[in-house]
Amino acid sequence: MKRIFILAFALLLIAQPNRTEACTNLIVGKKASTDGSVMCTYNCDAFGFVSPLTYLVPGQHPAGEMINVARMWPGAPYTEKLIRQAPYTYGVVGLMNENQVTIVETTWGGRKELVNREGYLDYFTLMELTLQRCTTARHAIEIMHQLVQEYGYNSTGESFAICDKEEAWIMELIGKGEGRKGGVWVALKLPDDCITAYANSSRIQQFPQAKKIDKKLGFYVIDGVCMYSADVISFAREMGYYNGADKDFSYREAYGPMDFGKIRFCEARVWSFFRRHTDKAEMDKYLPFINGNMNVIDHLPLWIKPDKPLSVRDLMEDMRDHYEGTALDMTADLSAGPWGSPYRNQPTRFVSADSTAMFRERPIGCQQSGMTMVCQMRSWLPDAVGGVTYFNMDDATMVAYVPVYCGINRVPEPFRRENNNIREFSTKSAFWMNNFVANMVYPRWSAMFPDLRDAQKELEDYYAQDQKEVEQQAVKMTASERANFLTRKTDSYTDMMMTRWDKLAKFLIVKHNDQIMLPSENGEFVRGRHTSPAYAPAFIEAVKEKTGERYVQPKIE
Repeated sequence: MKRIFILAFALLLIAQPNRTEACTNLIVGKKASTDGSVMCTYNCDAFGFVSPLTYLVPGQHPAGEMINVARMWPGAPYTEKLIRQAPYTYGVVGLMNENQVTIVETTWGGRKELVNREGYLDYFTLMELTLQRCTTARHAIEIMHQLVQEYGYNSTGESFAICDKEEAWIMELIGKGEGRKGGVWVALKLPDDCITAYANSSRIQQFPQAKKIDKKLGFYVIDGVCMYSADVISFAREMGYYNGADKDFSYREAYGPMDFGKIRFCEARVWSFFRRHTDKAEMDKYLPFINGNMNVIDHLPLWIKPDKPLSVRDLMEDMRDHYEGTALDMTADLSAGPWGSPYRNQPTRFVSADSTAMFRERPIGCQQSGMTMVCQMRSWLPDAVGGVTYFNMDDATMVAYVPVYCGINRVPEPFRRENNNIREFSTKSAFWMNNFVANMVYPRWSAMFPDLRDAQKELEDYYAQDQKEVEQQAVKMTASERANFLTRKTDSYTDMMMTRWDKLAKFLIVKHNDQIMLPSENGEFVRGRHTSPAYAPAFIEAVKEKTGERYVQPKIE
């Protein structure tokens, strides 16, 4: 199997802290989008790692070819894990293949005893292999089941959003423990007029149940509604996780039960996404649950109908959410510091000086993202043009999303693995140029973020407008012409982002030198006196309360 710039995500993520509080997916059905596209997103979150863009070359493979899917885990010896290669593998850019099938994930952990360390497939290898072999979302679910049955699954509980140009499915999967291949799973089709989200917690409870198993597939199917493994309920009984009637079975309660962390650090992100797209007062009725009171209400809706259709740009903004305007707003109290920042340096759980157990919020947008993507699949265009991954490396809030077409034949230089070394700064690296800017802005958020926001909007506005003409041209081309054309345009978009971020970095250090602000308009300096940015009102009030008369100006008669 040919691999170009492939990142072993499993290796990079396995050793990271707060892994169960990492990664967010937002999913949109085609009738819930402004243009009829299916969309999904992915913030890949964990501290101290780089997540470049990947490209897998399509190709024919000889009968009997075997491939090694072993990962080189930290401290573990390298071993061979050979599986059969497919006769033909599709091209994959990032997490979207040439058929516009996309798979994104978020980990929820679940019952630790269900990890099968002897299994060949971690969640990312499973996604990668499936994308190379599938033509639709439903086909992808079949392949994932087959691979896990044959080779075993060695990750913890995982949620997958599996989307194509017509429909979106959500799938929850966990293994069966040491020495047992296969997995127990449920997959539900998202209603076309609905949106949903995953944020590191199991969310499927009761689900429609079929009367007979599909003997050919080896699992239950309710066509266009639900698919689930043959033993998803019986296995829970065997393990002592459930003893009720089949009709009352809850996947979440059996395999990924809730606790406060799962609610506040995970489900709260889903709640905030829903709240942005439906009646806010209605969603605020779920605040007792978000605050950990499951006696009042013990779950969020699995999906909702949005009050109006969502666009790609809407999803980009949703990926930058920090609970602004909600009861969990991270910019609104003393913990936001003097610059009203939505970012926190301490862990999600910490202890005060008097040993009080405390926590901070965990939003969708966070500094530990290694990469972010918004994926759009469109049925009315040729696949090479219809599938677009809006991609960048680092925190979604602090980057401009760059359009990357699924029909390209190479990865842009700034997104390649060899140009993105976690321990070596480089101006050729998208990761480091984005972090260079972001880490200037984080400590002085309210003063500096507006300048970043202007540059971000400038680029994303340009891309959105230019894509219209690009796509009109691309649909008229032959397949080979189209691939080369879209590759050049993706390169151009990426280079434009890198140039603009270099300019932004230099602009920020000059404008905000020594914690003052030089006057500027439209990203250029103008004549005038500098100003001193004000601290956040909540911080000023807290200082006044804490220090009493210390900084109160005396009245001089």
